[in-house]
Amino acid sequence: MRIFAGEFLGNPWWLWGVAAGVGVGVAVLLALLKSVLGRKVAKYDDVTAPSWFRGAVDLVRRTRRFFFIVVGLYAASLVVSLPPAWDRVFATLVLVAFLLQVAFWGSGVISFWLARYARKKMEEEDAATATTIRALGFLANMVLWVIIVLVALDNMGIRVTSMIAGLGLGGVAIALAVQNVLRDLFASLSIVLDKPFVLGDFIIVGEHLGTVERIGLKTTRVRSLSGEQLVFANDDLLNSRIRNFKRMFRRRIVFSIGVTYQTPYEKLKEIPGMIREIVEQQENTEFDRAHFAEYGDFSLRFEVVYNVLVPDFAVYRDIQQAINLELYRRFADEGIEFAYPTQTVFLQRPEPAAG
Repeated sequence: MRIFAGEFLGNPWWLWGVAAGVGVGVAVLLALLKSVLGRKVAKYDDVTAPSWFRGAVDLVRRTRRFFFIVVGLYAASLVVSLPPAWDRVFATLVLVAFLLQVAFWGSGVISFWLARYARKKMEEEDAATATTIRALGFLANMVLWVIIVLVALDNMGIRVTSMIAGLGLGGVAIALAVQNVLRDLFASLSIVLDKPFVLGDFIIVGEHLGTVERIGLKTTRVRSLSGEQLVFANDDLLNSRIRNFKRMFRRRIVFSIGVTYQTPYEKLKEIPGMIREIVEQQENTEFDRAHFAEYGDFSLRFEVVYNVLVPDFAVYRDIQQAINLELYRRFADEGIEFAYPTQTVFLQRPEPAAG
């Protein structure tokens, strides 16, 4: 037993053994506690468990093993007497580990709250706010980690102010190198905050059209009508002319018809009223005007304007079809002919010269 009579750093070997046992015991106890809580939550599902309980469990799951180990080492250091330099090392190690763990917990709190709020907004069909919350969640996590890292470095004796100044100069150089990425990033923030469109909106950009599937930090993805996915850089997207049909509340429809020049004057006078009557018979329509607009090359052209009071494209096409069919029937009953491109050739025999 003479080996246990020796000392190390002013502490007997048996005390070091006790310290090691305390350290391992604390680390194992914390790990077991986490495991037990994990098994307990298995009895609940996402529907039956209250939201605060699911949030607390998520924080437990985000507790890292390195945190248990560091806490165990700190508990072991309390058993023995260490030189002041070692005490400072252990204190700094514990503080850094605690700050990192706080960052994981904070990230979990942010993610849980944002997911809950976004889910609530999606249930309320407020996709714009849900999109904003998701993007701001990334920024909140980034700010949290930057603050935690700076505080940790400061407690490790590193001059953070000098580092920030150096990073500022380096940041300018990096910004110049990745300016395209930064433009897309700021364009993403503009999309999120200004909301020219949100998830689920049907948009037209140039000759491309489709439904917005995802708004990322660099690109926005749109599912086209033909099935393929279109990927737009956010900066290019904002520099384009965007037509958002999801925010259409009504459609203004303009169409024209032409009748032949042989149509009697009295019939021409009846056509605007006839068109008005047909349009007003349709549901979800609001008649605007119908006029004899102009003399065309081969027809007398009438221009018609009306509003469809719902934005659905299929409803508009059904209404226009009904109007066209009824116009065809009414014109046939009234003996009015639709015009189509024709040419009339007049042949005249020249008169013989007098003589």
